[in-house]
Amino acid sequence: MPDSTVVAGIVIPSTSPLFLAGVGVHVVAGLVCVAAGLVAMLSRKVRGRHSTFGTIYYWGLAVLCLSAAALAVAHWPQDAVFLSLAAVAFGAAHLGRAAMRRRRAVRLHITAMGSSYIVMLIAFYVDNGKFLPVWRDLPPLTYWLIPAAIGLPIMAWTLLRHPLVRTR
Repeated sequence: MPDSTVVAGIVIPSTSPLFLAGVGVHVVAGLVCVAAGLVAMLSRKVRGRHSTFGTIYYWGLAVLCLSAAALAVAHWPQDAVFLSLAAVAFGAAHLGRAAMRRRRAVRLHITAMGSSYIVMLIAFYVDNGKFLPVWRDLPPLTYWLIPAAIGLPIMAWTLLRHPLVRTR
């Protein structure tokens, strides 16, 4: 691409410093979300680490989705799908956060937050899979399916086995 920048083997479809800064914010927010989401998922489900990292995930996802929206609009219509994925990911996270803040069903919290994380990963792989080792050799449909194929069984296991779910 003539008007593009390559960073770590990934083609960014612009040379604009403003667009590249937006990509930088987006990448940092994505890394924060992946790490904070993992820590929240793997932590004991009590006040403290779980809720702190869950809050970091939620607000990181807000930044990630806002930057995804801005980048999608700047690269419209090629990136329109990412605006939809961002809305779904953040909407699910918002539902999950609201469920726990209002002391509603733990199952809804787990399902919504887990779905949010899965959709975030789907968006990453759909956008970047073609540049990643191993992933670039897979058919594009797998970028949509693999995160769900891994995440949904984990979520189902949690909904069936987690002590907080079984006691409520």
